[in-house]
Amino acid sequence: MVVLNKIYTRTGDAGMTALGTGERVLKHAPRIAAYGTVDEANAAIGVARLALREAHPDVDAMLARVQNDLFDLGADLTMPERSEDKGRARTPLRVSDAQVKRLEDEIDALNGELAPLRSFVLPGGSAAAAALHVARTVCRRAERGIVELAQLPDEPVSSAALKYINRLSDLLFVASRYVNARGEGDVLWVPGQNR
Repeated sequence: MVVLNKIYTRTGDAGMTALGTGERVLKHAPRIAAYGTVDEANAAIGVARLALREAHPDVDAMLARVQNDLFDLGADLTMPERSEDKGRARTPLRVSDAQVKRLEDEIDALNGELAPLRSFVLPGGSAAAAALHVARTVCRRAERGIVELAQLPDEPVSSAALKYINRLSDLLFVASRYVNARGEGDVLWVPGQNR
């Protein structure tokens, strides 16, 4: 249970923050940047949900689950599993392969109702689709940060966390097409159209 009685603590005033392990790191450390961008993706998904909630309750329900999962992902990233932590009293929360599988199933279900894509899609169409594209691009930035973090020495990232963030951007892309298919339609790229 999380209890937040006091919002400001002043412990970060000098540019440091704590990981879930208690380790103090700079606020611009790669791990902090990675889960900070996951938080940005979560906020962008919240905005997208506002644009589609009434017209697409099925997609809204998927995204509500995703928002909760993104807090799981943040918890996973804030507790790096290092060899010296093996005897930890509390088992850290980790993103699971089941969460990845659920995303894959949701992608397949949405995509199964769409015509095959024959061109790249420009962000737009409906307001909901455009907001989903913004969330998708923030999600891709989060993925780049997590992949970069995983390449650093002594900065482990679970394979399920990497898979989850990768599948999430796919879900957001397919969801944008799904909401456009029931609205104004995808906006397709026409190579060289304005030359």
